[in-house]
Amino acid sequence: MQRDTQPLALIVGGSSGMGLATAKLLLARHLRTVLVGNMPAKLEAAQRELSLMGPVGVLRANLREPRDVARIVAFAQDHTRHIKHLVNAAGYFKPTPFLDHTGEDYDTYLNLNRALFFISQAVAKNMAANGGGSIVHIGSMWARQAVKATPSSAYSMAKAGLHALTQHMAMELADHNIRVNAVSPAVVKTPIYQAFIEPQKIDETLAAFDSFHPIGRIGTVEDVAQVIDFLLSDNAQWVTGAIWDVDGGVMAGRC
Repeated sequence: MQRDTQPLALIVGGSSGMGLATAKLLLARHLRTVLVGNMPAKLEAAQRELSLMGPVGVLRANLREPRDVARIVAFAQDHTRHIKHLVNAAGYFKPTPFLDHTGEDYDTYLNLNRALFFISQAVAKNMAANGGGSIVHIGSMWARQAVKATPSSAYSMAKAGLHALTQHMAMELADHNIRVNAVSPAVVKTPIYQAFIEPQKIDETLAAFDSFHPIGRIGTVEDVAQVIDFLLSDNAQWVTGAIWDVDGGVMAGRC
């Protein structure tokens, strides 16, 4: 079987938000990119936009569906292609009081983490077979800090697990020339807020959090994507197991 010698980047949750912003930066560096997303229309729109910048493929998958996850795992298990970069950008956020959480709510976060775990495992095997690579998880400030205005116990539990996974993967995969890091954003304007805020009210609602950040504003997807791009690159070749606060200074005053 012929080997595909051109490395590629796989972005899980790449059709919008931080994942899409990261894809733009990677394509600007002439890296072939594959996006994983759930909504066909968003995937098609992202592919149309990004194809003007370079070669980009798409894979549709609902990460809550085991069969869909298995297809992404199978894609990664084809070691004739080298997945050099992985970004786990898929996420779900719907603040819910602890006393009101249902099993279905909890499973939404649990199943997403399960999918990211086994996709990461398959990609790491691909990287190990092809000389190495770099992985970045998108964690969250909420993994380290409770915020009463946004009750997020299940979400925070899931993101804290992703932070722990980052460090364990970094330790275990270093011998395979694989670096693993995470970013930990605070409030960033992304489509994730559409799960519980009406689209026409998002700007007004998020603006109320500007003062929560010492820098004086909420983040943009580009703010986070630029750090992800750095961590993926050889410019960060001595960085692994790190969880970078990309949060406008929030955690500096809370640690």
